[in-house]
Amino acid sequence: MAQGGTDGEDRLWEEYGNRCTSKSLPDIGCTFNTNGLYFCVLRRFTFCPYNSHKLILHQTKRMIMRSTFKTVFYVNGSKEKNGIVPIMGRVTINGTIAQFSCKQHISKELWDAKGNRAKGKSREAVAVNYALDNIKAQITKHYQRLSDREAFVTAEMVRNAYQGIGTEYETLLRAFDKENEAFAKRVGKDRSKRTYQKYLTVRKYVAEFITRHYKRTDMAMNELTEDFIRDYCLYLRNEVGLAQSSVWIYSIPLKHIVTTAHYNGKIPRNPFAMYHVDPDHKERGFLTEEELQVLGAIKLENPNFALARDLFLFGCWTGISFIDIKNLTTDNIVEMNGARWIVSKRQKTGVTFQVKLMDIPMQIIKRYEPFRKDKRLFNIGSLDMVNKRIKNIAKKCGIEKPVSFHLSRHSFAVMALNYGMPIESVSKILGHTDIKTTQIYAKVTNTKLNSDISAFENKISGRFDI
Repeated sequence: MAQGGTDGEDRLWEEYGNRCTSKSLPDIGCTFNTNGLYFCVLRRFTFCPYNSHKLILHQTKRMIMRSTFKTVFYVNGSKEKNGIVPIMGRVTINGTIAQFSCKQHISKELWDAKGNRAKGKSREAVAVNYALDNIKAQITKHYQRLSDREAFVTAEMVRNAYQGIGTEYETLLRAFDKENEAFAKRVGKDRSKRTYQKYLTVRKYVAEFITRHYKRTDMAMNELTEDFIRDYCLYLRNEVGLAQSSVWIYSIPLKHIVTTAHYNGKIPRNPFAMYHVDPDHKERGFLTEEELQVLGAIKLENPNFALARDLFLFGCWTGISFIDIKNLTTDNIVEMNGARWIVSKRQKTGVTFQVKLMDIPMQIIKRYEPFRKDKRLFNIGSLDMVNKRIKNIAKKCGIEKPVSFHLSRHSFAVMALNYGMPIESVSKILGHTDIKTTQIYAKVTNTKLNSDISAFENKISGRFDI
């Protein structure tokens, strides 16, 4: 005899047969014992006691709903263009339907309407079917996740999960695309084009890695683990062929995306918190005082080469990066305590920096004052072009080091620290957000070492006897 429940629930129960009447559930049967407990009996003779038949019926309904889940693909003939049609997807669950674009196109004659996929073994057909199989696998995975959590799942819920609508089901590449889209709007304002290109490159590497190692087109954010990060870095090192320092550089945008997702509650834990990418720091190069003197003294007939040299020296005597020098205007020169200073913000970090204009950088500013077209202090081309000219000039000066513009900033930091400027002041001038970054430049040259030891020797001389 059925105990309680609604009329609909009781209809599933056969009073005298002591079992579930649904023919759609061959793997499950129900029984009743004298203690008033209902049991779910599986084919494997596993017994699961429940203290209410409603729980049994709840599970029964869920299994019925799961049996209706289906994903099919079709082409939209109304959008045909030059014989090419877009491929659409349709999810059906328990009478609910949701459609979506597969972001795939195919020649109309290659589509098999009955098989819901491309026909033949052409390169186009194979690529399309591979993409559709991945889409179907992702949708199935989202459906299973939702079914494990929700009592009632609709096609729209699964479609939205697949498309990343909602925070829980955000995917890695979609997150990358959103970040890059927002980044692109800031290029030329507070973000550089070079950094934007780096983000696009990392997105490409991540997509290739997911395709090769997971045979998929994307990854859910909540699937990311320390193993994913480690394997991605190994992929960059062993398959792409990057040096470890470049692996570190190309892991930074990924770390930013993942860390942001964790901060916003899209993933429960940050895989980067348990996996550290070793940057494999090399010694930062710099020019000695003698090399700077030679560079400043060389006569250059070509005005473009002379400008590149002067800009480099300007960086050596101010510590300002290339992009921040390029952005300098007359408004950035202010009078403080009877001297002229440059006050600006770093484009890279937005951190304010200020540096007193010493004699050499002041001379360089005045030298190019007649050539100004607007408020900008210097009319500067691309960094790549300036670097090529600086390398050429360095060779003429007999400097064997790999010289680039960033070396000017390094040289300023090393020279300032070697002449006793406190590291806190150097950090402020360079616009560093963390003094640990400044400590990288705290090099000790042989000249400085000899001077410091000699000064120490003079102070203690004659004070100790043996």
